[in-house]
Amino acid sequence: MDSAARDKTQPVLPTGPEWPEQEKAEQLARGAALKWASGIFYRPEQLARLGQYRSREVQRTCSLEARIKSVVQSYLEGVKTGVWQLAQALEAVRGAHEALGQAHGLLRDMAEAAQTLEPLREQVVQHKQLQALSQLLPRLRAVPAAVAHTQTLIDAQRLLEAYVSLRELEQLQEETCAPLGGLELPVFEGLGPLAEALGQAVEAAAGAAGQLARKDPALLVAAVRVAEVDAGRSTSLEQAPRDWRQRCLRALQQGLERVHFRTSLQPGPGALAKWLEALRVALPAELAMAEALVAPCCPPHYKVVQLWAHTLHDGLRRCLQQLLEGPELEEADTFTLLHWALHVYQGPEMMGSLELGPEADVSDLEPLLTLENIEQLEATFVAKVQAKVAQWLQKALDGEVVEWGREQEPDTDLSGFYHSPLPAIVLQILEENIRVTRMVSVSLQQRMHGMALSELSTFLRSSSVSVLQPEWVVPGVLAPVEAELDKLQKRICRLVLEALLAELQPLFAALPSRRWLSSPELLDDVCERTARFCQNFRHVRNPAVQLLLVEAERTVVLQYLSALMQGRLVCRGADERTQAAERLQHDAAQLQELFLGLGLEESVQCVPVLLALKELLNLRDPTLLGLEVAGLRQQFPDVSEDHVSALLDLRGDVSREQRLAALSSLRAGPQPSPPAGHRALFSLVPTPAPSVASCFPSGSCA
Repeated sequence: MDSAARDKTQPVLPTGPEWPEQEKAEQLARGAALKWASGIFYRPEQLARLGQYRSREVQRTCSLEARIKSVVQSYLEGVKTGVWQLAQALEAVRGAHEALGQAHGLLRDMAEAAQTLEPLREQVVQHKQLQALSQLLPRLRAVPAAVAHTQTLIDAQRLLEAYVSLRELEQLQEETCAPLGGLELPVFEGLGPLAEALGQAVEAAAGAAGQLARKDPALLVAAVRVAEVDAGRSTSLEQAPRDWRQRCLRALQQGLERVHFRTSLQPGPGALAKWLEALRVALPAELAMAEALVAPCCPPHYKVVQLWAHTLHDGLRRCLQQLLEGPELEEADTFTLLHWALHVYQGPEMMGSLELGPEADVSDLEPLLTLENIEQLEATFVAKVQAKVAQWLQKALDGEVVEWGREQEPDTDLSGFYHSPLPAIVLQILEENIRVTRMVSVSLQQRMHGMALSELSTFLRSSSVSVLQPEWVVPGVLAPVEAELDKLQKRICRLVLEALLAELQPLFAALPSRRWLSSPELLDDVCERTARFCQNFRHVRNPAVQLLLVEAERTVVLQYLSALMQGRLVCRGADERTQAAERLQHDAAQLQELFLGLGLEESVQCVPVLLALKELLNLRDPTLLGLEVAGLRQQFPDVSEDHVSALLDLRGDVSREQRLAALSSLRAGPQPSPPAGHRALFSLVPTPAPSVASCFPSGSCA
């Protein structure tokens, strides 16, 4: 487009009043010019150059006006171009709007035309369906007869042929459903029950796998093949998967459990041993049959031998759990079950047989009996045996009383002493019970050991012993027997407390020390272990429990004294001596409180010896040590010079002269007699020499 045509199309800009900014700018320019002129022409000699200034300013003004006109003209041309482009865009938008309106009208007309064609479309669909039905009509007429024939094949256990017929009917159903748009015909209503009947037939054949593997393996193979082929079936119909493979596997397991573990086969009272013996023979034979006959009839991924082994194991486990939830077993059945479950079942006669393949391994499965079951059975067995043993011992003792009460002289041994076979018989019976339990487990043997000791203890304390002493015999004749029993009791006590000694010795190895002075932590550990150890004494009757507590407290005190005598600590001043004395007092109170809480009377405790040593350490004037040592000797006559010397070393402030004076007080005067009921303490405490401390090396318990 040329400039003339464009000028005709461009709109003419309206003229308006001058801009307010222009007027303001002119005023500012005039003011600035006047200010400048007044400054330039302030002196008269500069007026001669007025013409030059005027000419210069005129030129400058003309130049500025030309530049301003050029800028304004350029701006106006840009505005005119923009206005012309907006006008062109408006015309284009109006043209697009008209075109869209025409298109909308055409679409509306096409929709109306499509609605008129809808009946024709429906008729076309119906025509196609009728055409498909006309082609399939001969096959559809044969469906009822095919369904009946398939049912006949199922009833005749011809499973493969029945499955082929069923799949042909299902394929015909799929071919019919597609052209009919998913419409199902009534003629196919019998396919669902027919498929379920075939699935039940497959399941029944799998449930009788053991019997079929011997008599009719072809039927078992057919059932498994039907289940496997159907597992790979795909259909276009919206049907739930039949999952015959899983039903087949479940039927294999359920059929196996019915053969061996159904309720009617579970043993009654007294028949457990016979039932377990039958299982010992039947289960390995069942696994061997599965490996030889059933496995070749099934695919490898069935893992028949493993399935058989795990199914038999789980079924037996559930059966035993039900048995244990019933009435309590007798001791013979209890022992038989424990021995069978723990040894026979996993032994070479059954699941551990070398003739079985590795697939039959059940070692990774849950055990037949849980730990709770085993503990319950062991407790039941021991309780019943204990009741019978107690009853027998009482009868034997009563018979012994009658035997010794006869007028004729009792039997004698080779040495001429009166002799009774009862002790040997009692020990033989108890030993026999213990020996038998070794066949089951160590825990049962330990329980039987405890029962035997308990019953033997009760037997020894029986009041029937007094019946053995006739009325005319002087009282005290049985004192030697009682003394021997007392020695036996103390020996048992010593053996028990050796375990406590083994626990305490490492703790007392750190006493005394700087840490011991400032913290009760070391003795807290001693008290904690002692209390935990002595809690086991609650199962012991009096007076044995008092003897155990007395010796336990004595063991702790002896270990404490032995630690003090080892020279591990030397006090470095009066403050540490005071600390040591306070620690002894605190430890004595803590030990006294511990054993009082355990039930030991204060009058028989050995803890006061620590309070006596506390006075020796707390003495401020070393010159008075002789008096303290003499008092210590009066309370504990078995204290030696080595013990006193070790205690003086612990003080750390005793000179040689003071030591000799203190030790001389031990030798002054006659040896004091021990107080009534006094037992040796210091004589059992070794001094700093390379020797090993023991609980009762020479005491009354030895």
